[in-house]
Amino acid sequence: MPPSGTLSPARVFQTRPFKRWLRSHRIKPSALLRAVEEMRQGLIDADLGRNLYKKRIALPGQGKRGGARTLIATRLAERWFFLEGFSKNQQGNIALAELKALQELGQTLLLLTDQELEQLLKAGTISEVHDE
Repeated sequence: MPPSGTLSPARVFQTRPFKRWLRSHRIKPSALLRAVEEMRQGLIDADLGRNLYKKRIALPGQGKRGGARTLIATRLAERWFFLEGFSKNQQGNIALAELKALQELGQTLLLLTDQELEQLLKAGTISEVHDE
């Protein structure tokens, strides 16, 4: 257990489609890790319910305001799952059906046992985000 007043280490994951989106926008993994640290400090853009959150991240050469939006499943603790990303000019609000599907996916991922998580990692369904 970490010393009093410190946060336990976060494990950050991304789905396969999110990883493709990330590469297509040339966003570095460090941007995701920075977003997680900001959220751990209470800087959350939107709570979408059922442990799903929206967080802005900067696109290369741009600030956060005109940058990208990411949807993350987390209990604001040890595990963080980046599920979807989109540019601000690409998509406004998320459709209700898509929101519900992402909430369900997030709930499923957050309930995984360590063994189930390792199986998904080995299968390539999700990958862990590490600083470059």
